[in-house]
Amino acid sequence: MDSLRGQLLVASPALDDPNFRRTVILLGEHSHRGAVGLVLNRPSPTEVVEAVPALESLVEMGTTFFIGGPVAPSVVMVLARMSDPEDAGTLEGQVIGFLSAETDLEDLGHQAVETRVFAGYAGWGPGQLEAELERADWIVHPPEEGDIFTEEPDRLWSAVLERMGGQYSLLARMPLDPSLN
Repeated sequence: MDSLRGQLLVASPALDDPNFRRTVILLGEHSHRGAVGLVLNRPSPTEVVEAVPALESLVEMGTTFFIGGPVAPSVVMVLARMSDPEDAGTLEGQVIGFLSAETDLEDLGHQAVETRVFAGYAGWGPGQLEAELERADWIVHPPEEGDIFTEEPDRLWSAVLERMGGQYSLLARMPLDPSLN
């Protein structure tokens, strides 16, 4: 299978795992060794400056801290849109990437156009994601400009499915519990 790095994984409505129900994940890495990504649509009630005061210079006051996935919830991941593509480990559009642990946060404030901070990540071992894709647990779709830093993360799952059209538009409007319909 070709690498899905930089693609979105949109949870199938049949995926009932509470960690991934109705999530949209940006894959940061995908190879024969496994895959790693961030859940883009799980904002927490916590602000970044409360959770990680060291990142105060990187974000605006009131910026939401996101839950990136169930793996290693104490690990902080920062996704940034950079003004210069050479400053980002690029994923999408050549200007979005993950910040490394060696990144100088003082310099970054001038280089980052947008940032989003996550606790934890989503991870798959060798062959695990491929098996989930074969079971149709995930729908693979390329991200659009506004997806990664959306102002409406709670609507992202529906929005991506809606723009895919056809049968996906119907899924986008499906209630969380169809029996209540």
